[in-house]
Amino acid sequence: MNKVVVIGGCSVNSIIHLDELPTGGSGTVIARDSYKAVGGTGAGKALNLKALGIDVHLHSLLGDDAEGRTVQTTIANAGVVLELAAHTQADGALAPTEQHVNLMLPEGHRVSIYTHPPASKSDTDWDRFATEANDADVIVVNILEYVRDALPALTRLGKPIWTDLHDYRDGVEYYDCFIEAADVIFLSDTNLTDYRATMRTLIERSELVICTHGEAGVTLLNKAGDWYKQEALKVEKVVDTNGAGDAFFSGFLKGHLSDYPLEACLRLAAACGALAVQSRSLCGEHLSIETAAAMTQQPS
Repeated sequence: MNKVVVIGGCSVNSIIHLDELPTGGSGTVIARDSYKAVGGTGAGKALNLKALGIDVHLHSLLGDDAEGRTVQTTIANAGVVLELAAHTQADGALAPTEQHVNLMLPEGHRVSIYTHPPASKSDTDWDRFATEANDADVIVVNILEYVRDALPALTRLGKPIWTDLHDYRDGVEYYDCFIEAADVIFLSDTNLTDYRATMRTLIERSELVICTHGEAGVTLLNKAGDWYKQEALKVEKVVDTNGAGDAFFSGFLKGHLSDYPLEACLRLAAACGALAVQSRSLCGEHLSIETAAAMTQQPS
């Protein structure tokens, strides 16, 4: 069984579905639906990878609170190994678990309000952690502040490092250390004026660059300069788009570890994303390599 180490982050999110966003002034808004769910890009990747049959070890920062225990229970029930690190505030007090309020629109657009932002530092011994991660096939680093401190030790291992830049903006220095460390880069075109130009720049320092376009699918560029396009797969009903990007990432990584050609990796990734948006959870409720493979046979 392949092993993947995922670093950062987990949260508990309040999901609120609205017909439209409030537009200034006071007033009352009636939600179409609301519920709480485990979120976070680390949890999303870990849960999807585990459902696809990969041995997953997840490092995350959690507070000693009900939300932290909710995350731990969800992760443990899925069979993911959680490398738990409690985090503290500058005054020495224990900080709460990361929490968001996500305002969701019918077409899947989201506004995330960070009511409890992620911690910026961890007391993790990253050299020790890297030694324990040395048997991983791939290390996934998420772009949280505390993960930056892990990069020197992880890059010395010489293991493939994958990262997700999410809503990347050209020229923002914050991303540079993650780009320098990564062999494979995912990102969204949300904040890009010319995503192909951005991808051509990023491929100079990586092996693969994959850019997602929401309902418009995804574009991949490899080191040889070859471009690939994958359309999003049609679904009967979109329930919740939270976690779709992490599901796509995980499906592609599963295909890569299974030595699939790039086209098949993209198709499997699209299937995992399609299953995720039909569920309130970060991954499809019945996600497995078998259900994902069956989904790849459906038309785009």
